[in-house]
Amino acid sequence: MTRVIKIEKSKEVFGTVEIPGAKNSALGLVAACCLTTKPVVLTGIPNILDIKNICNIGTDIGLTIDYRDANEMVVDSSKIHTTVLNHKLTSSFRASYYFVGSLLARFKKVEVGYPGGDDFGSRPIDQHIKGLKALGARFLFFNDYYTVEAEELKGADIFFDTITSGATINLIMAASLAKGKTTIHNAATDPEVVDVANMINLMGGKIRGAGTSKIIIEGVEELHGCQYQVIPDRLIAGSLLMTVGIAGGKLKLENVIPEHLDSCLNKLLEVGFEFEIDPNSITATCRKDVKGIDIITGMYPGLATDLQQPFTSLLLKIQGKSTVTDTVYPKRFAHVSELKKMGANIKVVGNKAIIQGGIPLHGETVYAKDVRAGTSLILAAMQAEGVTTIKDIAHIERGYEDAIGIFSQIGVPIWSEEEANEPLLQNAYSN
Repeated sequence: MTRVIKIEKSKEVFGTVEIPGAKNSALGLVAACCLTTKPVVLTGIPNILDIKNICNIGTDIGLTIDYRDANEMVVDSSKIHTTVLNHKLTSSFRASYYFVGSLLARFKKVEVGYPGGDDFGSRPIDQHIKGLKALGARFLFFNDYYTVEAEELKGADIFFDTITSGATINLIMAASLAKGKTTIHNAATDPEVVDVANMINLMGGKIRGAGTSKIIIEGVEELHGCQYQVIPDRLIAGSLLMTVGIAGGKLKLENVIPEHLDSCLNKLLEVGFEFEIDPNSITATCRKDVKGIDIITGMYPGLATDLQQPFTSLLLKIQGKSTVTDTVYPKRFAHVSELKKMGANIKVVGNKAIIQGGIPLHGETVYAKDVRAGTSLILAAMQAEGVTTIKDIAHIERGYEDAIGIFSQIGVPIWSEEEANEPLLQNAYSN
């Protein structure tokens, strides 16, 4: 049996949702705990599959993780006994590369499987390699894994060829225990980068400029433990706001940092949304006279690529033509074929999706091919006649602690069911 999500067309959404901790921050924070031998208390950690994956990789090498409750953990890296990371676990989980930055300075050598995760075409780690080599690391590449060694990491000037939040976080961690000063140029400015830097500073690190394109790290000999709370997930917040444009109603989000959503809020204002914004909350409604818009994703503070898929489903609701151009991951359109099954009129040309909105959608069996594609399908199902069945929901669970609970809480008719597994295709020549 396989668990699926089923959704019916939604009436108005309503109520209040407390936004959980940010997945993309929490992954870096868990790995950063390996920078010290002292315990670190992390609060607000989302109870999702991606966190379980990175914790499994950590505990396999001796990391001790004790849960005080579902969203608070004590991480102790004092008993790490190896830095040979499980090849199978790391090759199926992209964020495993954070362990390279956090373990290299302490243990001088790390072995890890090639990164996996969502398939958006080419997602190279060349900037990670470039930055770590500048600090003095040596790489050896094998068929299924690679090793990184450094007798001593030394500060350096690092110039990223492209803006990358993953490599920025990785290099911040490695440089925190390197000898001397490291300057990262063309650094990512994402809130998740700032979050990791803030925690390392609380642990005794010396990082300046996080949140700007130039980050300066003065290496220290050791770091100590701390207690730290992860920032709220701006991507879940942005996606939930879009439900108001699809179903109508009024929705309040609490535990948000509104400035992290500036680019998203500005685009939703163009559509016809209206907001009441307080320091830690956003209340959204939407006018009837909505209109299609053109969206171009970019690195922060531009519109996040993770929001283009939910935006696509919102724009399907709106009469007229809209376009979504993804400059970050030009092949991130796995959701389009599934939306077309539901009746969507979308044409992909290069890195641009051309959307003809206002065409009725119908319930269908569709597959969540990555985390945000899953969100897109939920939003599309909210406006489709009949019942939509979403399969491969493990992708949704990678990013949502309780997607069914969150959406049902605001009035969306959504539930899970067990279905019989699809039969395997038999060899045509078998008996």
